[in-house]
Amino acid sequence: MLFNGFKKKAEERLESMEDLIVIGITASYGKTSIKNYVEHLLKAKYKTYATPRSVNTLGGVMKDINEDLPSDTQIYIVEMGARGQGDIAEISSFVNPHYVIVGKIGPAHIEYFRTMENIRNTKMEILKSQRLKEAWVHESAMVKREKTVHTFGTMENWDMRNNIPAPEYILTDIEATLESTKFNLDSMTYEASILGEFNAMNLAVSVLIAKKLEVEEEDIQKGLKSLAPVAHRLQRIDAGGKIILDDSFNGNIDGMMASFTLSSTHEGRKVLITAGLVEVDEDLNIQVAQKANEIFDVIVVTSDINESIYKAHIDVDKFSKLSDKSKMQEMLIEKTRKGDLILFANDAPSFM
Repeated sequence: MLFNGFKKKAEERLESMEDLIVIGITASYGKTSIKNYVEHLLKAKYKTYATPRSVNTLGGVMKDINEDLPSDTQIYIVEMGARGQGDIAEISSFVNPHYVIVGKIGPAHIEYFRTMENIRNTKMEILKSQRLKEAWVHESAMVKREKTVHTFGTMENWDMRNNIPAPEYILTDIEATLESTKFNLDSMTYEASILGEFNAMNLAVSVLIAKKLEVEEEDIQKGLKSLAPVAHRLQRIDAGGKIILDDSFNGNIDGMMASFTLSSTHEGRKVLITAGLVEVDEDLNIQVAQKANEIFDVIVVTSDINESIYKAHIDVDKFSKLSDKSKMQEMLIEKTRKGDLILFANDAPSFM
């Protein structure tokens, strides 16, 4: 009864904002980053507001609408998450977005969904909006483009045998360094001080929707230049002559592998501090451990769950286990030195 009253209040609030444009965003990973990028680019022309932090459930969105959505908002950007089939449909049919983005789809929360097909179908529930005008869908969804459904990607998932055309918008010439990420899209070059090759696709789709909503090209370029990284997602911190990459909120296989590749560009020693991946099968953690062993000089594992896997696939002289996180600072003083790159992958000390 209380929930229904709360829901009705949120519905009435949305109905009262007749000119409000709603953008819905979902993905297996990267949705919070996309949300922040879209909000930043669109605020050059509109009064924008996005669901805060990682609020992405129906209850969280309703609370946000009732308590925090400013009445003068022109564009409301809503992140949508899921732990099961029907979750995205529930949110999308409630806020009925005019425009939607489906980012990269992968095996996040596979233990809940069981199959990749279930994950894809759940993410595509976002298209059930009654007010949908256009959608931008990453190639990993493996859908055919239509008049109002655009596809984007790097052709990494494209296979002519599956009868799905190449993406409508293709990213090329992606350059990821420890300073920025650059890519080409639609004959234009874009660059942002956001780290990680995988972020190129998140930035690209943000550019596409900004163009659709008639943000000037000059303002898009300026917006990308002033874009700040999402906290704890490949956030660079320079301290004491060391480069710290805080990727502590990134717990997916693609993001972690990309952070390893980025770390490999550093010419000095490389230190990895990680709990490994959680809520995934053992094979993915084996892949992570083997890749880490190729790149890093020092590898510190902070989780009992994955300790045995990492110990089996990492050289003895590189491997160590931190059992007590309160001793993180002591460990950093002991094992790192000036000139090091330190990557916190899916883990971070309390002082960060």
